[in-house]
Amino acid sequence: MAHITKATSVKDWFDQRIALTKLWNVLAGQYWIPKNINFLWAMGVILTVLFTVLFVTGLLLVMYYKPDANLAFDSVNYTIMQEVEYGWLWRHMHAVAASVIFLIIYIHAFVGIYYGSYKKGREMIWISGMLLFLVFSAEAFSGYMLPWGQMSYWAAQVITQLFGGVPVIGDALVEWIRGDYAVSDPTLTRFFMLHVCLLPIVLIMIIVIHFYTLRVPHVNNLEGEEIDFELEAEKYLSGDTKNSKVIPFWPGFLSKDFMYVSFFMIFFTYLVGFHFGFAMDPINFDPANAAKTPTHIYPEWYFLWQYEILRGFFFDIGPMKAADLGALAMAFAGISLFFMPLYDRSDVVAPAHKRKGFFVWFWLLIIDLIILTVYGKLPPTGFNAWIGFFSSVAYLALLLVVLPVITIMERKGNK
Repeated sequence: MAHITKATSVKDWFDQRIALTKLWNVLAGQYWIPKNINFLWAMGVILTVLFTVLFVTGLLLVMYYKPDANLAFDSVNYTIMQEVEYGWLWRHMHAVAASVIFLIIYIHAFVGIYYGSYKKGREMIWISGMLLFLVFSAEAFSGYMLPWGQMSYWAAQVITQLFGGVPVIGDALVEWIRGDYAVSDPTLTRFFMLHVCLLPIVLIMIIVIHFYTLRVPHVNNLEGEEIDFELEAEKYLSGDTKNSKVIPFWPGFLSKDFMYVSFFMIFFTYLVGFHFGFAMDPINFDPANAAKTPTHIYPEWYFLWQYEILRGFFFDIGPMKAADLGALAMAFAGISLFFMPLYDRSDVVAPAHKRKGFFVWFWLLIIDLIILTVYGKLPPTGFNAWIGFFSSVAYLALLLVVLPVITIMERKGNK
């Protein structure tokens, strides 16, 4: 049993029993961050703030939302938006945060790719981050269905039907996911449970794991420099803060993060107050109607690149049907970035602008993703369809062929 003495303060009383000081040092006070970083390293804290906004506003909204096919649309567009005091504000905040969080996720992920933060012992940081992206995607899709508008209904119809491509059990799997032969009230109830209960719990667990994976290898820096964090921490603690290459997470790093979060929240508040429409499709303000298909069905902007890959394969290739090819390509696209540590065969950890071949590859990937996103919202007809096909093939080739080739060449050139 721990040796307990008479406490000198409330803090000391708790410290003797649950080691608050030690916990604080592990989490923040003596968790070391490289000095050589910039504002792009604040994306993680901004994501944490956005998740908190989503969680709190979601709790406020769920008080009035009705997960019933006959009541859901009115509970959102009339009860919450018109009758609940400040209900419009909570909905706007929730919708904008759900959209903007993917913008920050993409920035966060591609900063990691640009600076090689998925390599040299940081693989688990990358994998847990990609797992967060996958679960956030599921959370976003399940939430997109809840307003029970036209686009919600038909997007659910299209996405759930994709599971029909699973060999042998496809039809049974679609019926099980929907809870019916078509998207209907049981489907809405199931997606409500996923969005409000199961997926938030999973997200919180993975966020904790993601933070934990940062403990051992620590975060990367602008130059990809290998830092002996224990040695540099000793310098800092001994008073040689100028020559030390690290600073503690608190107050040195987090105080700067607060400033970046403040700037971001100005931007976020502006969107909530004046440009919230970008996060809510106009078609979704029409009630769900199984007898009236929208002219053009498409997901939210952050899924458009994957959706275009789904549509990109519009013709059969040998025994493979176009629908099956598209579904396989989209499924791979969803998990493709998990394997960045495997695609990159070079040992070099450096920013992309110091790796010529990788630098060109990186910007080709960004351009291709932008093209896929733009064409994902356009009707897949004529010239558009061929652009979608070649962009989809280019995405797969860039990851599976081009990146391994240029990084193998880089590795051989450094020997």
